[in-house]
Amino acid sequence: MQPWEVHAVKYADRNARTRRDSFVFDDNHDAPHAMDYFIWVLRQGDRVILVDTGYDDAEAAARGRPIRMDPRTALAPLGIIPEAVRDVVVTHLHYDHAGGLHLFPNATLHMQAAEMAFATGPCMCHDHMRAPFTAGHVCEAVRRLYSGQVVFHEGDAELAPGVSLHRIGGHSRGLQAVRVLTGAGWMVLASDAAHYYENVLARKPFPIVVDLQDMLDGFDRLLHLADRPELIIPGHDPLVRQCFQTGVADHITRLDTGPIRKVPG
Repeated sequence: MQPWEVHAVKYADRNARTRRDSFVFDDNHDAPHAMDYFIWVLRQGDRVILVDTGYDDAEAAARGRPIRMDPRTALAPLGIIPEAVRDVVVTHLHYDHAGGLHLFPNATLHMQAAEMAFATGPCMCHDHMRAPFTAGHVCEAVRRLYSGQVVFHEGDAELAPGVSLHRIGGHSRGLQAVRVLTGAGWMVLASDAAHYYENVLARKPFPIVVDLQDMLDGFDRLLHLADRPELIIPGHDPLVRQCFQTGVADHITRLDTGPIRKVPG
């Protein structure tokens, strides 16, 4: 199989966080702990698969969480025209991963059936469960469903040669990771199955969790899916930009060539 290019595109960050926000069990909860926000791009020749969409200025204003650049602007250095994107993997429907679905109007969405059921089901009666979701983003996914632009997956599925989807759960009921063949080996875009290297490598759960056992079992699954631990790409860790090389712009990191320095842990 032909390997894929993989790019991590940073569009936002939150630096006023502490380790309390990132780890359930930790000895230094008050220490600063920054978070980066990414969209991921898979490219093989003319084919492009987008993994998640970020969120836009309207969502940033509503949540008081500013973004550094609109997702469309962030993707522009890679030559990506939003209207031309045909496939978007929705790892889960939290606002920072599905808040830009409307920016890619012609794309087919690939998501786990369990995630749609979760985001539109009885669990959303609880304030804490629905807090990471935004109704408009979920409604956009439903609109796409009714226009024939959603493909549901149940567990593991092949999206393309060298690209597969794997339901992990834990953080959200239908959370999925993406396994992709690269020049460095089989890589796993963990999304929020591991926000940080430390989550998976030190087995420290993230505080936003639906099922703790699924989250912990998911750490083992990520290690099994990747050729080696350094090819697990956490969903929000600023260390990704330090461990891999800068791509075509300062906010874009090239992943498929492998790490340029040792991954922590």
